[in-house]
Amino acid sequence: MKLVDKPAPGEYPDYAAMYIDLLPNDGLLLQHLLKNLQATKDLVQSLPAEKLLYRYAENKWTIKEVLVHIIDDERIYAYRALCFARGEKTPLPGFEQNDYAANSGANERDVNNIIEEYEAVRRSTIALFNGFADADLVKTGIANDRKASVRALGWHLAGHELHHINLIKERYL
Repeated sequence: MKLVDKPAPGEYPDYAAMYIDLLPNDGLLLQHLLKNLQATKDLVQSLPAEKLLYRYAENKWTIKEVLVHIIDDERIYAYRALCFARGEKTPLPGFEQNDYAANSGANERDVNNIIEEYEAVRRSTIALFNGFADADLVKTGIANDRKASVRALGWHLAGHELHHINLIKERYL
């Protein structure tokens, strides 16, 4: 798998630093995504079914909703990366994550179905980033009124997942 340098500040919105900073500056984005895939699957598959529907506070997502949120976020950020790599000049819209979660139907889904979707999306993301030329990785675009580089979007994905997995371990288990 190709190396993808960690983005420099200025290649991503300020809020994304909390995710990107969770990862080492080692260029191993694709390996982090692959490692996260297995770690997340192992964690989720180790939990009893009732725990997947637990909310640690009122109006907080269940673990199933968190998983589907990770999938939704990954699809959106990978699409943004594709658009920017291909030279899209039209600013892309944002999305309201709470509306997506509320309309996901995650809690009615079988966890194995969610994991199957998660794995398919993750493998697609890895293939997408593995296929980008080095010049594509530093291209930028605008999404949700904020500038980001292609590689920053990938590092955001890996850190965003770690952020949520850390929250599951801290607040749900």
